[in-house]
Amino acid sequence: MTPLPLLSVSLGYWQDRPPEEALVTARAADRLGFGELWIGEMATYDAFSLATAVAAATGHISLTVGPLAVAVRDPMTIARGVASVAGLTGRRVGVAIGTSSPVVVGEWHGRDRTRSGTALRESALAVRRLLDGHKTTFEGEVVRTRGYHLRLPAPGSELTVAAFGPSAVRTAARHADRMVLNLVTPRSAADLAQRMRDEAERAGRDAPRVAAWISAAVGPSDAALEQIRRAVVAYLAAPGYGEMFAEAGFGELVSFARTRPHPRDLLAAIPAELVASVALVGDGDAVRARLEEYAAAGVDEVAVVPASVPEDPAGEHTLAALREMAGRDR
Repeated sequence: MTPLPLLSVSLGYWQDRPPEEALVTARAADRLGFGELWIGEMATYDAFSLATAVAAATGHISLTVGPLAVAVRDPMTIARGVASVAGLTGRRVGVAIGTSSPVVVGEWHGRDRTRSGTALRESALAVRRLLDGHKTTFEGEVVRTRGYHLRLPAPGSELTVAAFGPSAVRTAARHADRMVLNLVTPRSAADLAQRMRDEAERAGRDAPRVAAWISAAVGPSDAALEQIRRAVVAYLAAPGYGEMFAEAGFGELVSFARTRPHPRDLLAAIPAELVASVALVGDGDAVRARLEEYAAAGVDEVAVVPASVPEDPAGEHTLAALREMAGRDR
């Protein structure tokens, strides 16, 4: 039997579910013995606030806050936020950073997303120094901070970089402890992991670990499959992602998506096979087989994003099934 990647849990923030369900998923992940919980930032909670609430509602699970958009949060506020959660809760707290999307950065926040690759690289450098407790002055092309150092104990947190394009992969390889990929097929994960390792070798450092966020539903209901299917819609026409799906055999659908059809029509055209190419769906044997594919692709860790539907609220059944599966590997 092929060893599985290390499993952690990421909060899903499904738009058709109550926001407070995030705490239910967090408690389930902690109770079931997962070692890490990823707390992203979308349209509901401030990530640092939710991380503090999660720590109060759970017993031991470590926390990774983010990915935080580097065009929205500067290095000082990122480092101070991480140190605040760590200091107030006593938990081990890591942080993930990324470039986020044009909608989040440009429309929600009204910020400039140009030169996002440079901003990510410079933010990684400055955040690392601040998290290690150094008084930091950094004058980059996009990112600047002068003279701040943490007044709270330096958490020395693990730094994760969310990557997909070449610039972000290079930043992860050269400056991160871990690279995380979102919504990738095993084949795409293998390519990105190898590119990152090549970049790390050129930089003369050990390659960071590779993690992937993967939506999951074990023994899924129709509602769970539909929930995951909806999450794929926005990616089909996106640069890079469209090419990935085309490579996986869905070129006609990608071409259709790039004609900008109504989202309802695009959703109706997405086959179950496409969902299965980027998610953990099916019975236990099918899910295990897909996890083994990710492991063979060089993915060290899978951050499970459990579907949450009335048949499996907060994804507790899926998390329990995955935990049992991982337990059999020990």
